[in-house]
Amino acid sequence: MNFIDKMETEINEYIQLVKEKQKKDGSWRYCFENSPTTDAYMIIVLRILEFNEEEVIQKLTSRLLALQQANGSWGLFEDDIGNLSTTVEAYTALFISGYVEVSNENMKKAEGFILEQGGIEKTHVSTKFMLALNGLYPWPKFFPFPLFLIYFPSFHKFSSYIRAHLAPAFILGHTKFSIRNHQVPDLSHLFLHEKKKHKYPQKTFFSFFSKRAIQKAEMYMLERIESDGTLYSYASSTFYMIYALLALGYDRKCPMIQHAIFGLKSFLFKEDGEYTFQNSPATIWDSSLLCYALQEAGVALEDKAVVSAAEYLLSKQQPKGGWGFSETNTTNPDVDDTQAALRAITRFSVMDDKYRKAWNSGLKWLFSMQHDNGGWSAFENRQSKSILTLLPIQNNIRDSFIDSTASDLTGRTLEFLGTYAGMTLQHPKIGDAVNWLLENQKENGSWYGRWGISYIYGTWAALTGLRAVGISDDHPSVQKAVKWLKSIQNPDGGWGESCQSDRFKTYCPLGYSTLVQTAWAVDSLISVYDQPVAEIEKGIEYLLNRKNLSDKSFSYPTGAGLPGHFYIYYHSYVHIWPLLSLGHYRNKYL
Repeated sequence: MNFIDKMETEINEYIQLVKEKQKKDGSWRYCFENSPTTDAYMIIVLRILEFNEEEVIQKLTSRLLALQQANGSWGLFEDDIGNLSTTVEAYTALFISGYVEVSNENMKKAEGFILEQGGIEKTHVSTKFMLALNGLYPWPKFFPFPLFLIYFPSFHKFSSYIRAHLAPAFILGHTKFSIRNHQVPDLSHLFLHEKKKHKYPQKTFFSFFSKRAIQKAEMYMLERIESDGTLYSYASSTFYMIYALLALGYDRKCPMIQHAIFGLKSFLFKEDGEYTFQNSPATIWDSSLLCYALQEAGVALEDKAVVSAAEYLLSKQQPKGGWGFSETNTTNPDVDDTQAALRAITRFSVMDDKYRKAWNSGLKWLFSMQHDNGGWSAFENRQSKSILTLLPIQNNIRDSFIDSTASDLTGRTLEFLGTYAGMTLQHPKIGDAVNWLLENQKENGSWYGRWGISYIYGTWAALTGLRAVGISDDHPSVQKAVKWLKSIQNPDGGWGESCQSDRFKTYCPLGYSTLVQTAWAVDSLISVYDQPVAEIEKGIEYLLNRKNLSDKSFSYPTGAGLPGHFYIYYHSYVHIWPLLSLGHYRNKYL
Protein backbone atom coordinates (compact mmCIF):
# COMPACT_ATOMS: atom_id res chain seq x y z
CA MET A 1 0.00 0.00 0.00
CA ASN A 2 1.48 3.37 -1.02
CA PHE A 3 1.67 6.39 1.28
CA ILE A 4 -1.46 8.13 -0.04
CA ASP A 5 -3.58 5.00 0.18
CA LYS A 6 -2.30 4.36 3.70
CA MET A 7 -3.20 7.94 4.67
CA GLU A 8 -6.72 7.61 3.23
CA THR A 9 -7.25 4.25 4.92
CA GLU A 10 -6.17 5.60 8.30
CA ILE A 11 -8.36 8.68 8.05
CA ASN A 12 -11.36 6.58 7.03
CA GLU A 13 -10.77 4.16 9.92
CA TYR A 14 -10.69 7.05 12.38
CA ILE A 15 -13.89 8.46 10.91
CA GLN A 16 -15.61 5.10 11.21
CA LEU A 17 -14.42 4.63 14.82
CA VAL A 18 -15.71 8.07 15.77
CA LYS A 19 -19.07 7.59 14.07
CA GLU A 20 -19.59 4.26 15.84
CA LYS A 21 -19.14 5.98 19.21
CA GLN A 22 -21.61 8.80 18.57
CA LYS A 23 -24.81 8.75 20.64
CA LYS A 24 -28.32 9.11 19.27
CA ASP A 25 -28.58 12.73 20.43
CA GLY A 26 -25.51 13.66 18.36
CA SER A 27 -23.08 13.86 21.28
CA TRP A 28 -19.99 11.83 22.13
CA ARG A 29 -19.48 10.57 25.66
CA TYR A 30 -15.93 9.40 26.11
CA CYS A 31 -14.42 8.82 29.52
CA PHE A 32 -12.86 11.80 31.30
CA GLU A 33 -10.45 9.77 33.40
CA ASN A 34 -8.87 11.45 36.42
CA SER A 35 -6.47 10.52 39.17
CA PRO A 36 -7.57 8.03 41.87
CA THR A 37 -8.67 10.97 44.04
CA THR A 38 -12.16 11.25 42.52
CA ASP A 39 -12.85 7.53 42.95
CA ALA A 40 -11.62 7.69 46.54
CA TYR A 41 -13.80 10.67 47.46
CA MET A 42 -16.90 9.04 45.99
CA ILE A 43 -16.35 5.92 48.11
CA ILE A 44 -15.83 8.01 51.24
CA VAL A 45 -18.93 10.18 50.72
CA LEU A 46 -21.18 7.19 50.01
CA ARG A 47 -19.97 5.42 53.14
CA ILE A 48 -20.12 8.49 55.38
CA LEU A 49 -23.69 9.27 54.32
CA GLU A 50 -24.61 5.57 54.52
CA PHE A 51 -25.98 5.37 50.99
CA ASN A 52 -26.75 1.84 49.88
CA GLU A 53 -24.64 1.84 46.72
CA GLU A 54 -22.69 -1.38 47.11
CA GLU A 55 -22.15 -2.00 43.42
CA VAL A 56 -20.66 1.47 42.95
CA ILE A 57 -18.41 1.10 45.99
CA GLN A 58 -17.28 -2.37 44.95
CA LYS A 59 -16.48 -1.27 41.39
CA LEU A 60 -14.54 1.82 42.50
CA THR A 61 -12.71 -0.23 45.14
CA SER A 62 -11.65 -2.68 42.42
CA ARG A 63 -10.42 0.18 40.26
CA LEU A 64 -8.33 1.65 43.08
CA LEU A 65 -6.75 -1.71 43.78
CA ALA A 66 -5.94 -2.13 40.08
CA LEU A 67 -4.23 1.28 39.99
CA GLN A 68 -1.92 0.61 42.94
CA GLN A 69 1.77 0.52 42.02
CA ALA A 70 4.32 -2.13 42.96
CA ASN A 71 5.79 0.04 45.73
CA GLY A 72 2.38 0.31 47.38
CA SER A 73 1.65 3.85 46.25
CA TRP A 74 -0.79 5.45 43.86
CA GLY A 75 0.54 7.91 41.28
CA LEU A 76 -0.90 10.67 39.14
CA PHE A 77 0.61 9.43 35.87
CA GLU A 78 2.62 6.51 34.53
CA ASP A 79 6.09 7.89 35.31
CA ASP A 80 5.10 9.14 38.77
CA ILE A 81 6.89 6.94 41.30
CA GLY A 82 4.15 7.63 43.84
CA ASN A 83 2.16 10.54 45.19
CA LEU A 84 1.82 10.81 48.96
CA SER A 85 -1.50 12.65 49.01
CA THR A 86 -3.11 10.42 46.40
CA THR A 87 -1.88 7.36 48.26
CA VAL A 88 -3.39 8.55 51.56
CA GLU A 89 -6.70 9.29 49.80
CA ALA A 90 -6.81 5.87 48.12
CA TYR A 91 -5.75 4.09 51.33
CA THR A 92 -8.46 5.88 53.33
CA ALA A 93 -11.13 5.05 50.75
CA LEU A 94 -10.16 1.37 50.63
CA PHE A 95 -10.14 1.22 54.43
CA ILE A 96 -13.54 2.89 54.69
CA SER A 97 -15.03 0.79 51.85
CA GLY A 98 -15.22 -2.25 54.09
CA TYR A 99 -13.89 -4.51 51.35
CA VAL A 100 -10.18 -4.31 52.13
CA GLU A 101 -8.60 -5.23 55.46
CA VAL A 102 -5.89 -2.98 56.84
CA SER A 103 -3.75 -6.10 57.27
CA ASN A 104 -3.97 -6.79 53.52
CA GLU A 105 -0.53 -7.03 51.92
CA ASN A 106 -1.24 -4.16 49.51
CA MET A 107 -2.48 -1.97 52.35
CA LYS A 108 0.68 -2.69 54.33
CA LYS A 109 2.75 -1.67 51.31
CA ALA A 110 0.77 1.57 51.07
CA GLU A 111 1.26 2.20 54.77
CA GLY A 112 5.01 1.76 54.36
CA PHE A 113 5.11 4.21 51.46
CA ILE A 114 3.08 6.81 53.39
CA LEU A 115 5.38 6.65 56.40
CA GLU A 116 8.51 6.75 54.24
CA GLN A 117 7.23 9.94 52.62
CA GLY A 118 6.60 11.70 55.93
CA GLY A 119 3.17 10.47 56.96
CA ILE A 120 -0.19 12.20 56.77
CA GLU A 121 1.39 15.40 58.08
CA LYS A 122 3.14 15.92 54.73
CA THR A 123 0.08 15.55 52.52
CA HIS A 124 -1.44 18.25 50.32
CA VAL A 125 -3.74 20.76 52.02
CA SER A 126 -6.74 19.47 50.06
CA THR A 127 -6.08 15.96 51.40
CA LYS A 128 -5.90 17.26 54.96
CA PHE A 129 -9.14 19.11 54.34
CA MET A 130 -10.87 15.89 53.26
CA LEU A 131 -9.47 14.04 56.27
CA ALA A 132 -10.57 16.80 58.66
CA LEU A 133 -14.12 16.66 57.30
CA ASN A 134 -14.22 13.01 58.30
CA GLY A 135 -12.60 13.43 61.70
CA LEU A 136 -9.29 11.94 60.57
CA TYR A 137 -7.11 15.04 60.86
CA PRO A 138 -7.29 17.97 63.30
CA TRP A 139 -8.63 21.24 61.97
CA PRO A 140 -5.98 23.96 62.13
CA LYS A 141 -6.56 26.87 64.47
CA PHE A 142 -6.30 29.19 61.49
CA PHE A 143 -8.04 28.07 58.33
CA PRO A 144 -6.32 29.49 55.22
CA PHE A 145 -9.67 30.50 53.67
CA PRO A 146 -11.29 32.77 56.30
CA LEU A 147 -15.02 33.37 56.12
CA PHE A 148 -14.76 37.15 55.73
CA LEU A 149 -13.23 36.75 52.25
CA ILE A 150 -16.69 36.22 50.79
CA TYR A 151 -17.42 39.91 51.43
CA PHE A 152 -14.39 41.10 49.49
CA PRO A 153 -14.91 42.21 45.87
CA SER A 154 -11.79 40.22 45.01
CA PHE A 155 -13.71 37.02 45.79
CA HIS A 156 -15.42 37.40 42.43
CA LYS A 157 -12.07 37.87 40.71
CA PHE A 158 -11.00 34.38 41.69
CA SER A 159 -11.55 31.64 39.14
CA SER A 160 -15.19 30.54 39.03
CA TYR A 161 -13.94 26.98 39.52
CA ILE A 162 -12.26 28.04 42.75
CA ARG A 163 -15.26 30.08 43.93
CA ALA A 164 -17.40 26.96 43.62
CA HIS A 165 -15.05 25.24 46.06
CA LEU A 166 -14.41 28.24 48.29
CA ALA A 167 -18.05 28.95 49.18
CA PRO A 168 -18.56 25.58 50.91
CA ALA A 169 -14.98 25.65 52.21
CA PHE A 170 -15.71 28.95 54.00
CA ILE A 171 -18.60 27.30 55.83
CA LEU A 172 -16.66 24.17 56.70
CA GLY A 173 -13.53 25.98 57.79
CA HIS A 174 -15.47 28.37 60.00
CA THR A 175 -17.56 25.67 61.68
CA LYS A 176 -14.66 23.16 61.83
CA PHE A 177 -17.22 20.61 60.77
CA SER A 178 -16.54 16.87 61.01
CA ILE A 179 -18.72 13.83 60.58
CA ARG A 180 -18.03 10.27 61.65
CA ASN A 181 -19.83 6.98 61.75
CA HIS A 182 -18.91 3.42 62.63
CA GLN A 183 -17.23 2.91 59.24
CA VAL A 184 -14.72 5.74 59.60
CA PRO A 185 -11.34 4.15 60.36
CA ASP A 186 -8.59 5.21 62.72
CA LEU A 187 -5.58 6.45 60.76
CA SER A 188 -3.33 7.22 63.72
CA HIS A 189 -0.83 4.63 62.47
CA LEU A 190 -0.18 6.85 59.42
CA PHE A 191 1.09 9.79 61.50
CA LEU A 192 4.84 9.98 62.01
CA HIS A 193 4.33 12.03 65.14
CA GLU A 194 1.70 11.60 67.80
CA LYS A 195 -1.69 12.53 66.44
CA LYS A 196 -3.29 15.45 68.17
CA LYS A 197 -6.61 14.55 69.67
CA HIS A 198 -9.42 15.78 67.49
CA LYS A 199 -11.82 18.06 69.29
CA TYR A 200 -15.37 18.02 68.06
CA PRO A 201 -16.98 21.41 68.64
CA GLN A 202 -19.98 21.11 70.92
CA LYS A 203 -21.43 24.40 69.77
CA THR A 204 -20.14 26.93 67.32
CA PHE A 205 -20.50 30.61 68.24
CA PHE A 206 -21.81 32.75 65.43
CA SER A 207 -21.56 36.52 65.62
CA PHE A 208 -23.98 38.62 63.62
CA PHE A 209 -21.22 39.16 61.07
CA SER A 210 -20.43 35.46 60.71
CA LYS A 211 -24.11 34.53 60.45
CA ARG A 212 -24.50 36.92 57.54
CA ALA A 213 -21.35 35.60 55.89
CA ILE A 214 -22.48 31.98 56.34
CA GLN A 215 -25.81 32.85 54.74
CA LYS A 216 -24.03 34.55 51.85
CA ALA A 217 -21.85 31.48 51.27
CA GLU A 218 -24.90 29.23 51.50
CA MET A 219 -26.81 31.28 48.94
CA TYR A 220 -23.80 31.30 46.64
CA MET A 221 -23.97 27.50 46.59
CA LEU A 222 -27.73 27.14 46.31
CA GLU A 223 -27.97 29.58 43.41
CA ARG A 224 -25.45 27.54 41.40
CA ILE A 225 -26.81 24.04 41.82
CA GLU A 226 -27.37 22.54 38.39
CA SER A 227 -30.41 20.55 37.29
CA ASP A 228 -28.59 17.29 38.09
CA GLY A 229 -28.07 18.40 41.70
CA THR A 230 -24.35 19.09 41.45
CA LEU A 231 -22.61 22.36 42.22
CA TYR A 232 -21.35 23.91 38.97
CA SER A 233 -21.31 20.36 37.50
CA TYR A 234 -18.04 19.51 39.31
CA ALA A 235 -17.83 16.44 41.52
CA SER A 236 -15.17 17.97 43.76
CA SER A 237 -17.20 21.11 44.57
CA THR A 238 -20.31 18.95 45.03
CA PHE A 239 -18.51 16.87 47.64
CA TYR A 240 -17.69 20.06 49.54
CA MET A 241 -21.25 21.33 49.15
CA ILE A 242 -22.69 18.14 50.68
CA TYR A 243 -20.46 18.48 53.74
CA ALA A 244 -21.28 22.21 53.98
CA LEU A 245 -25.01 21.48 53.89
CA LEU A 246 -24.54 18.95 56.70
CA ALA A 247 -22.61 21.58 58.66
CA LEU A 248 -25.54 23.97 58.23
CA GLY A 249 -27.96 21.44 59.69
CA TYR A 250 -29.42 19.87 56.56
CA ASP A 251 -30.36 16.22 57.07
CA ARG A 252 -28.42 13.73 54.97
CA LYS A 253 -31.74 12.41 53.64
CA CYS A 254 -33.02 15.82 52.56
CA PRO A 255 -33.94 16.18 48.85
CA MET A 256 -31.02 18.52 48.14
CA ILE A 257 -28.37 16.08 49.34
CA GLN A 258 -30.17 13.13 47.78
CA HIS A 259 -30.27 14.99 44.46
CA ALA A 260 -26.57 15.84 44.73
CA ILE A 261 -25.71 12.16 45.19
CA PHE A 262 -27.92 11.32 42.20
CA GLY A 263 -25.97 13.85 40.14
CA LEU A 264 -22.65 12.45 41.28
CA LYS A 265 -23.74 8.95 40.30
CA SER A 266 -24.44 10.24 36.79
CA PHE A 267 -20.72 11.07 36.53
CA LEU A 268 -19.85 7.37 36.66
CA PHE A 269 -18.47 6.12 33.37
CA LYS A 270 -19.34 2.47 32.86
CA GLU A 271 -17.62 0.32 30.26
CA ASP A 272 -16.85 -3.39 30.03
CA GLY A 273 -18.10 -3.97 33.56
CA GLU A 274 -15.76 -1.39 35.07
CA TYR A 275 -16.56 2.01 36.62
CA THR A 276 -14.56 5.21 36.51
CA PHE A 277 -15.71 8.28 38.41
CA GLN A 278 -15.34 11.49 36.40
CA ASN A 279 -14.91 14.87 38.06
CA SER A 280 -16.98 16.40 35.28
CA PRO A 281 -18.04 14.65 32.06
CA ALA A 282 -16.47 16.26 28.99
CA THR A 283 -19.48 15.89 26.71
CA ILE A 284 -19.53 19.39 25.18
CA TRP A 285 -15.75 19.52 24.77
CA ASP A 286 -15.53 16.10 23.13
CA SER A 287 -18.57 16.66 20.92
CA SER A 288 -17.31 20.03 19.69
CA LEU A 289 -13.85 18.77 18.84
CA LEU A 290 -15.05 15.60 17.17
CA CYS A 291 -17.63 17.43 15.05
CA TYR A 292 -14.88 19.84 13.98
CA ALA A 293 -12.32 17.06 13.36
CA LEU A 294 -14.75 15.15 11.14
CA GLN A 295 -15.29 18.24 9.01
CA GLU A 296 -11.56 18.90 8.73
CA ALA A 297 -11.08 15.27 7.70
CA GLY A 298 -13.43 15.76 4.75
CA VAL A 299 -16.74 14.43 6.10
CA ALA A 300 -19.54 16.23 4.26
CA LEU A 301 -21.53 18.90 6.03
CA GLU A 302 -24.78 17.07 5.29
CA ASP A 303 -23.45 13.84 6.80
CA LYS A 304 -25.77 12.62 9.56
CA ALA A 305 -22.96 12.48 12.15
CA VAL A 306 -21.94 16.09 11.53
CA VAL A 307 -25.51 17.42 11.35
CA SER A 308 -26.66 15.72 14.55
CA ALA A 309 -23.53 16.86 16.42
CA ALA A 310 -24.08 20.46 15.30
CA GLU A 311 -27.74 20.33 16.35
CA TYR A 312 -26.73 18.95 19.73
CA LEU A 313 -24.18 21.73 20.26
CA LEU A 314 -26.66 24.39 19.20
CA SER A 315 -29.06 23.19 21.90
CA LYS A 316 -26.37 23.53 24.58
CA GLN A 317 -25.38 27.16 24.01
CA GLN A 318 -25.83 29.14 27.22
CA PRO A 319 -27.75 32.44 27.44
CA LYS A 320 -24.53 34.44 27.68
CA GLY A 321 -23.46 33.09 24.29
CA GLY A 322 -20.79 30.66 25.41
CA TRP A 323 -20.61 26.92 25.97
CA GLY A 324 -19.56 24.97 29.04
CA PHE A 325 -17.52 21.79 29.46
CA SER A 326 -20.26 19.33 30.42
CA GLU A 327 -23.83 19.23 29.20
CA THR A 328 -25.31 19.87 32.66
CA ASN A 329 -23.25 23.03 32.99
CA THR A 330 -25.73 25.84 32.30
CA THR A 331 -24.20 28.83 34.11
CA ASN A 332 -20.45 28.59 33.69
CA PRO A 333 -19.32 28.94 30.05
CA ASP A 334 -15.62 28.97 29.26
CA VAL A 335 -13.42 30.27 26.47
CA ASP A 336 -11.98 26.96 25.25
CA ASP A 337 -15.31 25.17 24.96
CA THR A 338 -16.84 28.20 23.27
CA GLN A 339 -14.19 28.50 20.56
CA ALA A 340 -14.37 24.72 20.04
CA ALA A 341 -18.17 24.77 19.63
CA LEU A 342 -17.96 27.77 17.30
CA ARG A 343 -15.49 25.89 15.07
CA ALA A 344 -17.96 23.02 14.84
CA ILE A 345 -20.89 25.20 13.72
CA THR A 346 -19.07 27.78 11.57
CA ARG A 347 -19.86 26.15 8.23
CA PHE A 348 -23.52 25.79 9.25
CA SER A 349 -23.68 29.49 10.15
CA VAL A 350 -23.14 30.42 6.52
CA MET A 351 -26.29 28.58 5.44
CA ASP A 352 -28.68 28.74 8.40
CA ASP A 353 -29.90 31.80 10.31
CA LYS A 354 -30.25 29.98 13.64
CA TYR A 355 -26.61 28.95 13.46
CA ARG A 356 -25.56 32.42 12.32
CA LYS A 357 -27.33 33.95 15.32
CA ALA A 358 -25.69 31.46 17.69
CA TRP A 359 -22.29 31.99 16.06
CA ASN A 360 -22.50 35.78 16.33
CA SER A 361 -23.58 35.54 19.96
CA GLY A 362 -20.70 33.18 20.73
CA LEU A 363 -18.18 35.40 18.96
CA LYS A 364 -19.38 38.44 20.90
CA TRP A 365 -19.05 36.57 24.19
CA LEU A 366 -15.60 35.33 23.22
CA PHE A 367 -14.36 38.87 22.64
CA SER A 368 -15.94 40.03 25.89
CA MET A 369 -13.66 37.56 27.69
CA GLN A 370 -10.40 39.00 26.37
CA HIS A 371 -8.20 40.44 29.12
CA ASP A 372 -6.81 43.95 29.00
CA ASN A 373 -3.35 42.46 28.39
CA GLY A 374 -4.60 40.87 25.15
CA GLY A 375 -4.75 37.25 26.25
CA TRP A 376 -7.54 34.89 27.19
CA SER A 377 -8.05 32.70 30.23
CA ALA A 378 -10.63 29.97 30.81
CA PHE A 379 -13.43 31.49 32.87
CA GLU A 380 -12.72 35.13 33.68
CA ASN A 381 -11.81 38.35 31.90
CA ARG A 382 -10.27 39.98 34.92
CA GLN A 383 -7.83 38.93 37.62
CA SER A 384 -6.55 40.16 40.96
CA LYS A 385 -3.69 38.86 43.06
CA SER A 386 -3.94 41.29 45.97
CA ILE A 387 -5.61 39.00 48.52
CA LEU A 388 -4.31 35.79 47.02
CA THR A 389 -0.70 36.64 47.78
CA LEU A 390 -1.57 36.94 51.49
CA LEU A 391 -3.13 33.49 51.80
CA PRO A 392 -0.88 30.76 53.31
CA ILE A 393 -1.60 28.15 50.66
CA GLN A 394 0.47 25.83 48.51
CA ASN A 395 1.69 27.09 45.14
CA ASN A 396 -0.20 24.61 42.98
CA ILE A 397 -3.48 25.75 44.52
CA ARG A 398 -2.44 29.38 44.14
CA ASP A 399 -1.83 28.70 40.44
CA SER A 400 -5.50 27.85 40.02
CA PHE A 401 -6.98 30.55 42.23
CA ILE A 402 -6.37 33.21 39.64
CA ASP A 403 -7.63 32.39 36.17
CA SER A 404 -4.62 33.91 34.47
CA THR A 405 -4.23 34.46 30.76
CA ALA A 406 -2.79 31.33 29.17
CA SER A 407 -0.81 30.65 26.02
CA ASP A 408 -2.90 27.66 25.02
CA LEU A 409 -6.22 29.47 25.40
CA THR A 410 -4.94 32.60 23.68
CA GLY A 411 -3.40 30.61 20.83
CA ARG A 412 -6.45 28.43 20.25
CA THR A 413 -8.75 31.45 20.28
CA LEU A 414 -6.51 33.22 17.79
CA GLU A 415 -6.45 30.16 15.55
CA PHE A 416 -10.25 30.11 15.54
CA LEU A 417 -10.53 33.85 14.88
CA GLY A 418 -8.00 33.73 12.06
CA THR A 419 -9.20 30.56 10.35
CA TYR A 420 -12.96 30.80 10.88
CA ALA A 421 -13.66 34.50 11.42
CA GLY A 422 -11.12 35.75 8.87
CA MET A 423 -9.46 38.11 11.33
CA THR A 424 -5.86 39.28 10.96
CA LEU A 425 -3.24 41.44 12.64
CA GLN A 426 -4.96 44.56 11.32
CA HIS A 427 -7.65 44.11 13.97
CA PRO A 428 -6.45 45.79 17.20
CA LYS A 429 -7.75 42.99 19.46
CA ILE A 430 -5.88 40.42 17.39
CA GLY A 431 -2.75 42.56 17.56
CA ASP A 432 -3.03 42.73 21.35
CA ALA A 433 -3.33 38.95 21.60
CA VAL A 434 -0.37 38.40 19.29
CA ASN A 435 1.76 40.79 21.32
CA TRP A 436 0.83 38.95 24.52
CA LEU A 437 1.86 35.61 23.00
CA LEU A 438 5.15 36.95 21.69
CA GLU A 439 5.96 38.47 25.07
CA ASN A 440 5.22 35.19 26.86
CA GLN A 441 7.28 32.86 24.69
CA LYS A 442 9.89 30.98 26.70
CA GLU A 443 13.58 31.49 26.08
CA ASN A 444 13.89 28.08 24.43
CA GLY A 445 11.12 28.92 21.95
CA SER A 446 8.25 27.05 23.61
CA TRP A 447 5.07 28.22 25.32
CA TYR A 448 3.60 26.71 28.50
CA GLY A 449 0.10 25.23 28.14
CA ARG A 450 -2.12 25.52 31.20
CA TRP A 451 -4.75 22.89 30.29
CA GLY A 452 -2.64 20.33 28.46
CA ILE A 453 0.75 18.67 28.89
CA SER A 454 2.45 21.01 28.65
CA TYR A 455 5.04 22.80 26.53
CA ILE A 456 4.17 20.78 23.43
CA TYR A 457 0.51 21.66 23.99
CA GLY A 458 1.18 25.35 24.60
CA THR A 459 3.56 25.62 21.64
CA TRP A 460 1.08 23.92 19.32
CA ALA A 461 -1.72 26.29 20.35
CA ALA A 462 0.43 29.43 20.17
CA LEU A 463 2.14 28.54 16.90
CA THR A 464 -1.05 27.61 15.03
CA GLY A 465 -2.74 30.71 16.42
CA LEU A 466 0.01 33.06 15.32
CA ARG A 467 0.11 31.56 11.84
CA ALA A 468 -3.68 31.74 11.44
CA VAL A 469 -3.77 35.51 11.96
CA GLY A 470 -0.92 36.29 9.59
CA ILE A 471 2.39 35.93 11.41
CA SER A 472 4.85 34.84 8.71
CA ASP A 473 6.73 31.56 8.74
CA ASP A 474 10.07 33.38 8.91
CA HIS A 475 9.14 35.42 11.98
CA PRO A 476 11.85 34.96 14.65
CA SER A 477 9.35 33.65 17.24
CA VAL A 478 7.95 31.12 14.79
CA GLN A 479 11.42 29.91 13.81
CA LYS A 480 12.44 29.70 17.45
CA ALA A 481 9.40 27.55 18.25
CA VAL A 482 9.99 25.31 15.24
CA LYS A 483 13.62 24.79 16.21
CA TRP A 484 12.56 23.77 19.72
CA LEU A 485 9.91 21.33 18.46
CA LYS A 486 12.38 19.70 16.10
CA SER A 487 14.97 19.39 18.85
CA ILE A 488 12.68 17.31 21.09
CA GLN A 489 11.43 14.87 18.44
CA ASN A 490 12.10 11.26 19.39
CA PRO A 491 14.01 8.81 17.14
CA ASP A 492 10.75 6.97 16.35
CA GLY A 493 9.35 10.18 14.81
CA GLY A 494 6.99 10.95 17.66
CA TRP A 495 6.94 13.35 20.59
CA GLY A 496 6.35 12.68 24.27
CA GLU A 497 6.30 14.98 27.29
CA SER A 498 5.92 14.06 30.95
CA CYS A 499 3.37 15.52 33.35
CA GLN A 500 6.43 16.42 35.40
CA SER A 501 6.72 19.44 33.07
CA ASP A 502 3.53 20.78 34.61
CA ARG A 503 4.81 20.17 38.10
CA PHE A 504 8.26 21.72 37.65
CA LYS A 505 7.36 24.32 34.98
CA THR A 506 10.16 23.22 32.69
CA TYR A 507 10.11 20.78 29.78
CA CYS A 508 10.57 17.18 30.95
CA PRO A 509 10.79 14.48 28.25
CA LEU A 510 8.64 11.42 28.84
CA GLY A 511 11.10 8.92 27.40
CA TYR A 512 8.68 7.59 24.80
CA SER A 513 6.23 9.06 22.30
CA THR A 514 2.49 9.48 22.72
CA LEU A 515 -0.08 9.55 19.94
CA VAL A 516 -1.71 12.76 21.17
CA GLN A 517 1.40 14.85 21.71
CA THR A 518 2.80 13.70 18.39
CA ALA A 519 -0.38 14.91 16.69
CA TRP A 520 -0.02 18.32 18.35
CA ALA A 521 3.62 18.67 17.31
CA VAL A 522 2.97 17.55 13.73
CA ASP A 523 0.01 19.93 13.41
CA SER A 524 2.24 22.75 14.64
CA LEU A 525 4.82 22.10 11.93
CA ILE A 526 2.16 21.69 9.24
CA SER A 527 0.94 25.20 10.05
CA VAL A 528 4.42 26.58 9.27
CA TYR A 529 5.68 24.75 6.19
CA ASP A 530 4.29 24.98 2.64
CA GLN A 531 5.88 21.62 1.85
CA PRO A 532 6.39 18.73 4.28
CA VAL A 533 9.84 18.58 5.87
CA ALA A 534 11.54 15.47 7.25
CA GLU A 535 10.25 16.05 10.79
CA ILE A 536 6.66 16.21 9.56
CA GLU A 537 7.05 13.09 7.47
CA LYS A 538 8.53 11.16 10.38
CA GLY A 539 5.73 12.37 12.65
CA ILE A 540 3.09 11.34 10.14
CA GLU A 541 4.67 7.89 9.84
CA TYR A 542 4.42 7.56 13.62
CA LEU A 543 0.71 8.44 13.52
CA LEU A 544 0.09 6.00 10.68
CA ASN A 545 1.81 3.28 12.71
CA ARG A 546 -0.95 3.53 15.35
CA LYS A 547 -1.77 -0.18 15.43
CA ASN A 548 1.79 -1.11 16.41
CA LEU A 549 2.14 1.32 19.31
CA SER A 550 2.23 0.29 22.96
CA ASP A 551 -0.80 0.86 25.19
CA LYS A 552 0.97 3.56 27.19
CA SER A 553 1.38 5.64 24.02
CA PHE A 554 -2.43 5.89 23.96
CA SER A 555 -3.28 6.17 27.65
CA TYR A 556 -0.74 8.63 29.06
CA PRO A 557 -2.64 11.61 30.57
CA THR A 558 -2.20 14.71 28.41
CA GLY A 559 -4.81 16.93 30.08
CA ALA A 560 -3.93 19.19 33.03
CA GLY A 561 -6.21 20.30 35.85
CA LEU A 562 -4.44 21.25 39.08
CA PRO A 563 -0.64 21.46 38.65
CA GLY A 564 1.06 18.68 40.56
CA HIS A 565 -2.22 17.22 41.77
CA PHE A 566 -4.80 16.50 39.03
CA TYR A 567 -4.23 15.16 35.51
CA ILE A 568 -6.61 13.89 32.87
CA TYR A 569 -6.61 11.04 30.39
CA TYR A 570 -9.16 12.09 27.77
CA HIS A 571 -10.21 8.86 26.07
CA SER A 572 -11.40 10.93 23.10
CA TYR A 573 -8.02 12.51 22.42
CA VAL A 574 -6.51 9.48 20.67
CA HIS A 575 -9.20 9.94 18.01
CA ILE A 576 -9.53 13.73 17.85
CA TRP A 577 -5.99 14.97 17.44
CA PRO A 578 -4.49 12.32 15.10
CA LEU A 579 -7.56 12.62 12.86
CA LEU A 580 -7.18 16.40 12.82
CA SER A 581 -3.45 16.30 12.04
CA LEU A 582 -3.85 13.71 9.29
CA GLY A 583 -6.69 15.73 7.81
CA HIS A 584 -4.63 18.92 7.86
CA TYR A 585 -1.69 17.13 6.23
CA ARG A 586 -3.85 15.77 3.44
CA ASN A 587 -5.66 19.08 2.91
CA LYS A 588 -2.42 21.02 2.63
CA TYR A 589 -0.01 18.69 0.89
CA LEU A 590 -1.91 16.04 -1.10
